[in-house]
Amino acid sequence: MSSSQWTSVPRDFPFSGFKLLDSSVLAGLGYGVTSTVWYGRDLVNSSYVALKIYVTGENRDDEQNVYKHLNPVNWEHPSRKFIRKLFDHFIITGPHGQHICLVHEPLGISASELLEWIPGKTMTLEDMKVCIRQLTCTDLQLKNLLLPTPKPEALSNFEEEEIRRPSARKVLHDRTIYTSARFPPGDGLPLLSDLGEARLSNKKHTEDIMPNPYRAPEVILRASWDYKVDIWNIAMVAWDIVSFSTLIKGRNPDGIFDDRAHLAELVALLGCPPPDFRARSHLISVFWDDSGTWKELAPIPDITFESLAANIKGEDKDGFLRWIRRALQWNPSDRPTALELLYDEWLMKELE
Repeated sequence: MSSSQWTSVPRDFPFSGFKLLDSSVLAGLGYGVTSTVWYGRDLVNSSYVALKIYVTGENRDDEQNVYKHLNPVNWEHPSRKFIRKLFDHFIITGPHGQHICLVHEPLGISASELLEWIPGKTMTLEDMKVCIRQLTCTDLQLKNLLLPTPKPEALSNFEEEEIRRPSARKVLHDRTIYTSARFPPGDGLPLLSDLGEARLSNKKHTEDIMPNPYRAPEVILRASWDYKVDIWNIAMVAWDIVSFSTLIKGRNPDGIFDDRAHLAELVALLGCPPPDFRARSHLISVFWDDSGTWKELAPIPDITFESLAANIKGEDKDGFLRWIRRALQWNPSDRPTALELLYDEWLMKELE
């Protein structure tokens, strides 16, 4: 694109005046398994953008295909207004046609960062309801929920701050790794972002998905799964918003995440799985006998939803626990649809 079309010019950022990190020490950097995200400015219209740049060798066409499925032309549609926008005219491809960069609208901090700012690092049940009413997406977790775009002056100040106080970095022989600056928060409800692990429902799925503590039982047991894993996921995220302790620990005595410990906790909370669920996976026989009795591969902890919810704050905790139990069912078919979960009496309470 010709520079004659620019309405702003590239910035020259300083190459000195920053803290140089020891290259042998790991730092808490802002990046994901398959990509890094950078804050930038479109030189043509001077708008701020977020660039998601994929790790070399990663084929991430899936994420763009999900955005195409969502029909990005009509982002005001009620089913899409809570999803981060992809600027589809800014999809950067590599020499072989692979997507190496997607350009999104810039958003604020994540929900997990927001909770760090709140006393007790949790919300009340009343505050959580407002956030959770809009969420259904595979790989749903707090770090993938981002607050709306900050005000323009906040974005501009963020840019200028990098000039005044350059980010600390590690300089290696083949690359430079930058620490992530604290991005300004936006004002409003969080939006879904990072659809790289989203899946379309027109195919059979058996792959391993979801963060370990959030995994639905059919995922743990390598059975086929569908959109009902999202219903399980929503309940797990809702719990994390109002509780300082994740519902499922899933760790063995050595502190290692272990499917046996994970399933033992589910047995404590949900009871043993019904026969029709046990018929879904060949791995069932590893953990339960033919009569459905747990084989004691890990001790069943003495926990209940009520005991784990002791420190949750807000009114109608009983209604919340009923809502949680409704979503956390062994059988995917026994879980409500997203619409049924949304219009649950507890979640809709106090709405006109």
